[in-house]
Amino acid sequence: MDAGSRSISSEKNMRYAAPRPPLQEAGSRPYMPSLSTASRNPSAKCYGDRFIPDRSAMDMDMAHYLLTEPRKDKENAAASPAKEAYRKLLAEKILNNRTRILSFRNKPPEPESILTELRADAASLQAKPAKQRRYIPQSAERTLDAPELVDDYYLNLLDWGNSNVLSIALGNSVYLWDASIGSTSELVTVDEDDGPITSVSWAPDGRHIAIGLNSSDVQLWDTSSNRLLRTMRGVHDSRVGSLAWNNNILTTGGMDGKIVNNDVRIRNHVVQTYQGHNQEVCGLKWSGSGQQLASGGNDNLLHIWDVSMASSMPSAGRTQWLHRLEDHLAAVKALAWCPFQSNLLASGGGGSDRCIKFWNTHTGACLNSIDTGSQVCSLVWNKNERELLSSHGFTQNQLTLWKYPSMVKMAELTGHTSRVLFMAQSPDGLTVASAAADETLRFWNVFGTPEAPKTATKASHTGMFNSSNHIHIR
Repeated sequence: MDAGSRSISSEKNMRYAAPRPPLQEAGSRPYMPSLSTASRNPSAKCYGDRFIPDRSAMDMDMAHYLLTEPRKDKENAAASPAKEAYRKLLAEKILNNRTRILSFRNKPPEPESILTELRADAASLQAKPAKQRRYIPQSAERTLDAPELVDDYYLNLLDWGNSNVLSIALGNSVYLWDASIGSTSELVTVDEDDGPITSVSWAPDGRHIAIGLNSSDVQLWDTSSNRLLRTMRGVHDSRVGSLAWNNNILTTGGMDGKIVNNDVRIRNHVVQTYQGHNQEVCGLKWSGSGQQLASGGNDNLLHIWDVSMASSMPSAGRTQWLHRLEDHLAAVKALAWCPFQSNLLASGGGGSDRCIKFWNTHTGACLNSIDTGSQVCSLVWNKNERELLSSHGFTQNQLTLWKYPSMVKMAELTGHTSRVLFMAQSPDGLTVASAAADETLRFWNVFGTPEAPKTATKASHTGMFNSSNHIHIR
């Protein structure tokens, strides 16, 4: 087995003519008067909402006339011209042509201060620029060939490490694509008896990578020196299709239904065992805090495990789960912990389920369920906005961007011609790589540039693998 790095030809061959080299470029408001109560100062003028007449301001003769004046009948042609002339003369001399009996002595002042404030508010609203909608490219930024990618829903063959290097398993080989310089190298090709490769997962340091095999073995490689550090055997009875890191703990999930925590620094690496699935474990994800583990299986079950409930003795028997969730109607592979809410988990079901469900992992409650209409293969959260990206199978083989929590579709990204089995997110969170059964690897600038970059202190992982002596080699 050649553990060295082999250069990949930059020439892109015809797909069916010869074996292809992998990873090659393929308005204002109305005024409302105040209803405040009158001032208790007797000298202050009161302009309330109720009129109280002042007798000294009344003209009783005028009032009596207006109240007792006969109504003018414009349609009465027999009205006497003399009486009409008398009425006009009386109105002019006595009433001074006034028509109101009761009136305010003084006109209430205009509330200029309130009107000024309303106008200022309206002006500020008009001056505020509207938030522009983020542009989402509808086509892939880059497309690479991925020949011999195994078309198996239950495997996990793509991962993007913290050192900005993407790993992908193609048949019996693992290739590394350095996103910084766009170069490709082959890490390892395993023997036919051990292959194909069934899972890959980068350690948090971005230097070491775990590889699960169809033979049930798990290998740990140092990519800086292209050296096999150790092979862990006997952990599972069949292929290892899912891997997840929690600091120095490598969690493995197999077709045998077992989930095992392996401390890669020690010889006797098996430290905890979780037994809750009766079929293949196809999804494994640790929460950001490293306190909870989510596992999904081909038995349609989703389990939440808590490290405080884990048995430290493998022989002590089954470790009890925190929650056993049975709402999905198909295999649960797609799992994603929310980056802005620690107890929020998104899960996706297979072809007979087609749903994305959201869970409160503290209580085990299902917060929402969305029928996507197609098989859910993988899920990725946007690290900067409240958005979720899902990849799907039949019929559209698309990637769908959702707004959370409304779950309104923001975009549908098409281009793959077969089900999009795997997704991986770049370390900066902006780019997503998707690998599909059409044997292509596509890169999508779907999450764009964040409006206000959030400064966060990066956790240091260098203490985990300071020396290869920390990892037992056998």
